[in-house]
Amino acid sequence: MKIFIVQANDFQKASKEIKFHKEKNSLIVVESTNYDITKKILERHKADILLVPLLGKKDKMKQLDSGFDSVLARICKKNNVALGINLEEFFKSKSFKEKSNIISRIKQNIKLCNKYKISIVFFSERKRDLYDLKAFCIVLGLQTFLVKNINFYKIGINQ
Repeated sequence: MKIFIVQANDFQKASKEIKFHKEKNSLIVVESTNYDITKKILERHKADILLVPLLGKKDKMKQLDSGFDSVLARICKKNNVALGINLEEFFKSKSFKEKSNIISRIKQNIKLCNKYKISIVFFSERKRDLYDLKAFCIVLGLQTFLVKNINFYKIGINQ
């Protein structure tokens, strides 16, 4: 199955791309840095995976900005959309602080996935061991019945 990643920065352009690739029976992954456009796309179109960027976020004093909140979690549960995590952001980050921020954002997203029973999908450029990813999620607090549904997709430059 082909994977198509929609960079959702413009709603009209993204909706046209989703309609075009949905006809070809490809896996639709929505990635956006704009919260409102992401919410609009998930409500109105049938996407398969929501890929949340974890780098380049500005945290507040007592709250992390993970790009995924309870409103998006409810929409994902209603429309059967999985949460995607790009592992390359973690592996390509240089400083220890960036890596720890990414881990804490993943942990926050896992708490929401537990609450709303949303499945998780990992993306990476290199092949990763699925058992290691499942163990990683268990350490971060994912419930065991959700660990069974974890998937991994290898994405490349040409996809």
